[in-house]
Amino acid sequence: MHRFRPFLLINHRSLHQLQNAGPLCSHLKSRSVIRFSGPETIKFLQGLLTNDVRRPPRPEEKLDRTGSGPGRESGGSVEVFADVDGSILDELLATFKKYRLRAKVDIENVAEDFSCWQRYGENLCGKTPAVEEPEAASVGWGSGADRSGSSAVHGSDNGWQWFKDPRLSSLGFRGIFPSDTTPPLVEADKETDEENYLVWRLEKGVAEGSTEIPKGEAIPLEYNFAGLNAISFDKGCYVGQELIARTHHRGVIRKRLLPMKFLDNNGKEVEGKVAPGLEVINTTSGKKAGTVTTALGARGMGVLRMDEAFKGSGSLTLEGQEDVKVEAIRPDWWPTEWFQEHQQHSAAA
Repeated sequence: MHRFRPFLLINHRSLHQLQNAGPLCSHLKSRSVIRFSGPETIKFLQGLLTNDVRRPPRPEEKLDRTGSGPGRESGGSVEVFADVDGSILDELLATFKKYRLRAKVDIENVAEDFSCWQRYGENLCGKTPAVEEPEAASVGWGSGADRSGSSAVHGSDNGWQWFKDPRLSSLGFRGIFPSDTTPPLVEADKETDEENYLVWRLEKGVAEGSTEIPKGEAIPLEYNFAGLNAISFDKGCYVGQELIARTHHRGVIRKRLLPMKFLDNNGKEVEGKVAPGLEVINTTSGKKAGTVTTALGARGMGVLRMDEAFKGSGSLTLEGQEDVKVEAIRPDWWPTEWFQEHQQHSAAA
């Protein structure tokens, strides 16, 4: 049974308020958990996922960026817990089982038994758990970890732990925990709605789930996976590897997922007027720049053509809603070469 916990309600439209609220925690109800187990678990996942599952995880990382959580070895077998998009859980399970063939791996829906959580906030950015919160060592973090409370990733059944989000340090920490327990370090007055975590991601331009990353359509490099520790270019073959490698070696990614602000003609943020699917138009060139993929309040994300997104200040608007201006934002975590590639391509054109 879940314990009653006071709930912090922060206006999800106020990023400034989130940044100054300190460490927050959200139960990610949009996520579900799948457990893979068996002696061929790693081999099976290695042939399907974009990342290198064989790379041993550091203590602060998940086993695999493409969705996997804690993993453990037991008697020659391996278990991997993966947090996945709950809205397509059944489809994912069917897909994994289709590719299983004769592989010695069991695939189970354990969404009722385990839940996904995220800890985030300005005070967590760029710091190791031991520096930020010394008490974290008592729940399996850092070099001073108490093994009685260590994560299953270290081979113990006695506890579960937070993992530093391997996509970006500014995203905070991710964890999979038994559904009937309260995760460690969750302060009663700092638990907040999942929408606040969405605002946190929107500001950084990090997509998550099939609503934001359309299945069967999205090109991983356009969604910046290469900069989010989500793709290995030297691991060998996996499903879809040829397209990703060809796009990567071509050298120029013409469209990328970008954070957005929605503004009125006076430069003030406008809320509740933008919906996913609206087209972004560059009024200077008259060309379509891209499409809004996610929107909440005055913030959003969209896949935009780089040459149109940054062609003159104030030139982006929404088709059919010309009173709403769109400001495309270059995330501060982007590698410098991404923007240089865009500038060189624009000059050559």
